[in-house]
Amino acid sequence: MNALPETLPSDARSRWLPPALLTAAVLLALTAMFWPTVHSMVEIWDRSETFTHGYLIFPISAWLIWRQRDELARIQPSPDWRGLGLLAASGVAWLLADAGSVGVVAQYGFIGMFIAVIWTLLGGRFVRAAFFPLAFLLFAVPVGEFLIPPLMEVTADFTVAMLQVTGIPVYREGLFFSIPSGDWSVVEGCSGLRYLIASVTLGVLYAYLTYRSWKRRLLFSLAAVVVPVFANSGRAYMIVMIAHFSDMKLALGVDHYIYGWVFFGLVMLLLFWIGSFWREDEAPPAPPAAATLAGAGKPRPIVPAVVATLVVAGLWPAYAAWLSARPLPPLPELQLRAAAGWQPTAPFTDWVPHWIGADRTLRQSYAQADQRVMLELNYYATQRQDAELINSQNFMIRQKDPVWSNVGEGIVTATIGGVERPVRQAKLRRADGQRLLVWQWNLINGAPTVSDHKAKLVLALDRVRLRRDDGLSVLIAAPYEDTQQDAAAAVLARFAADMAPALAATLDGVDGQ
Repeated sequence: MNALPETLPSDARSRWLPPALLTAAVLLALTAMFWPTVHSMVEIWDRSETFTHGYLIFPISAWLIWRQRDELARIQPSPDWRGLGLLAASGVAWLLADAGSVGVVAQYGFIGMFIAVIWTLLGGRFVRAAFFPLAFLLFAVPVGEFLIPPLMEVTADFTVAMLQVTGIPVYREGLFFSIPSGDWSVVEGCSGLRYLIASVTLGVLYAYLTYRSWKRRLLFSLAAVVVPVFANSGRAYMIVMIAHFSDMKLALGVDHYIYGWVFFGLVMLLLFWIGSFWREDEAPPAPPAAATLAGAGKPRPIVPAVVATLVVAGLWPAYAAWLSARPLPPLPELQLRAAAGWQPTAPFTDWVPHWIGADRTLRQSYAQADQRVMLELNYYATQRQDAELINSQNFMIRQKDPVWSNVGEGIVTATIGGVERPVRQAKLRRADGQRLLVWQWNLINGAPTVSDHKAKLVLALDRVRLRRDDGLSVLIAAPYEDTQQDAAAAVLARFAADMAPALAATLDGVDGQ
């Protein structure tokens, strides 16, 4: 920090103490209003090593503000009613996220309201001067798990490519690959998300403390994003090579993680060491006006702003509580009659999809001649915590399943009833060699969709507008041989087209006749 003039106003403490105390009181009240959201963040910090740093974000932000105390003391605290706009916008985002049970967005909404309260009560000058410490609070939100699948793909692509460059033969199927010395799979722990989150948080803080120009801060922050992705891919390749050349004796147990963290630590130290060559320790000279009181003049009264802030902030949890208190709508029975020659038959597979919290579930196998299809419907009458159509706990198989492996999942275009539309497709392989081709989509307001973001938004909007917010997950699966995937896809397409009227009718409580 620069050396500050000795001409600070003598009444700085008296000017700042009342608004600071009132602001602190309102922030405590805000935390109490939205305690379930705050508690959800703390729970994730507590149980996930990836986000344990969340405990440090608020103290670090407070320390960064304390470092600027002399500069901030020159600002005349004065309410800024424009902050209510951010408070209302963040409240709307929180309400929609709460209605759709999107914890991450609700947590960002709370942080937005936290900053909006400070803006409203202490003024825009304070927020501009303390912009980075306040923005740093966004790192408290435990976000990033949506990056796990693409990061796993990057890790698998890089590792397999490097093995091929090294001259080691590789057979790959999805996230599973085999080399002469053994079999490997890229699981969630191999995604490098933990490294990426740690690198970005530390990198952004390091850039702010080390550099003065925003250009250098931005460039170093970008490096903190890119470097850990490549470092994690190199870590995975290194572990495979250590195991390969040690006849699968090393890098398979605890040392697997030790090698990874040591390698990552060295890469981060190297990044920070290189970044130190461009550090900007020299503080710019203080401007002549630094000794004057910024925003001097008669401050606006703060009590009306406090009242308005509490009223605007309190609207959203009150409405959300009223929505949650409503009784469940009537639940339809999921009953499907056979259509176009498809007859119910005994199960042909022991695989069970992992969909949780459904209000109604139907699982039935069908046969037509020698073709077999499994159908599973999961109906959600209204969206609420742990009973949501779109939920991270809804998946084909769990990681490291001892029997089944997911060897490829993504969005593909299928032709169903002469209409092309996307479906979520997964290829599953059993330990004994049995294979299943799986298609999944959701029905919301009678329309099929595979976009989780669109589904969440539509259901949340329906809920807050007091419309039906029910939804149906449709999942169909057919067995196939390794070389007959297209034939299985044709069977699924025909089954989906034949059963479409009955499936659509389930949302209206009709039995499909």
